[in-house]
Amino acid sequence: MSPIRHELRLLLRARLAAGALLLLALLAAASVAAGLTEVRHQQQVIERIAPQQAADVAAISQWVSQIEDPGSAAYYTFHPTWNSPSSLAFAALGMRDVAPYILRVRALGLEAQLYDGENFNPELALPGRFDFAFVLVYLAPLFAIALFHDLRSSEREAGRLVMLQALPRGRRLWWRRGVLRFAFLYVALALPFAIGAIAAGTGALSIFAVLALIAAYLAFWVALALLVERLNWSSVTNASALAACWLVVTLVLPTLAHVAINRAIPVGQGVELTLAQREAVNKAWDIPREATMARFFASHPEWRDTPPLPPEFHWKWYFAFHQVGDESVADRVRAYREGLEARDRAARALGWALPPVGMQAALTRLAETDLAGQLAYQDRVRAYHEQLRQFYYRYLFKDIPFRVTDFGKAPTFESDAPSR
Repeated sequence: MSPIRHELRLLLRARLAAGALLLLALLAAASVAAGLTEVRHQQQVIERIAPQQAADVAAISQWVSQIEDPGSAAYYTFHPTWNSPSSLAFAALGMRDVAPYILRVRALGLEAQLYDGENFNPELALPGRFDFAFVLVYLAPLFAIALFHDLRSSEREAGRLVMLQALPRGRRLWWRRGVLRFAFLYVALALPFAIGAIAAGTGALSIFAVLALIAAYLAFWVALALLVERLNWSSVTNASALAACWLVVTLVLPTLAHVAINRAIPVGQGVELTLAQREAVNKAWDIPREATMARFFASHPEWRDTPPLPPEFHWKWYFAFHQVGDESVADRVRAYREGLEARDRAARALGWALPPVGMQAALTRLAETDLAGQLAYQDRVRAYHEQLRQFYYRYLFKDIPFRVTDFGKAPTFESDAPSR
């Protein structure tokens, strides 16, 4: 019998090792299935947007067509935007689990609309959903510890270590045993992921990148277990020490670092921007209309030479002060975004010292479900909102009647979703 086959038999006979590998494979498969189910649900929700939007527009157009009022059309018509999941999102849902991936916007002030959906507490969302990233980052190290904490100590406690080391090429025994356990540990994680990635249509480059990350992350924990083994402690002591390392490295230090980053880089809440923008909008009712229009024309000179405001209410003044409200909080919006990006950079830098943090960041970046992916979606919404405003402004500022056929001329949102 070859040495490899002998080691394989020993591994499969060990109930703890075999059970741990089977349980890890089941957890990985369950996490992949859960991720695929969630992504499929999100895609189905996005696919239902078009028929619902058509029904909404049809209902609004029946009423607006009777008065041909562009202001009413712009005010009552919501336009959907969406952030389609990448083909790798099933493995690391990231911010898709806590941030809106569908947002219906109007041609009114955008900032209040953007941050109305920010109703989650990021600090409570730290552990994340049960997805493949969760299994890899938090659970896989425990299985690596279970398989490698007693690689030598179990033989020493059984009284076989001296004999095994005296055998010709005795050192190869430990290499074979370690490589075999590492290979089974890797396959238990990589195989369910690869099957799920192929089913999701993930690109080969992204699959290979994640497979390499899995190997590197497992190698870190295996190396740590082998390092502790060299201290010649008992198996129970090895397991306790490694469990303490897991607790500190994966939970305690990341949490403390998160708190430290938040204190070092203070950032407000998006809802504060919503309140500030709404306050600016509400104040517009109490100031002269000419002052509001002057501020609007300063940033939109192309509409300056249009018909003046009539004595009665006019929609173009209403939409103008909403835009002025957005512009009044522009500096705060910029500071808010820069603060979030600074925190994100600090967390990514921390990942070089704490592998669990770095692994989570790498997976969400590959899946484009991290902060950068969410901000990119907001940028697409901002660009689309600008198109909407310019579309309706032409009718509002030139007093052009808005007819049923004009609803179909409104710009539509196009998602630049990643194809990973």
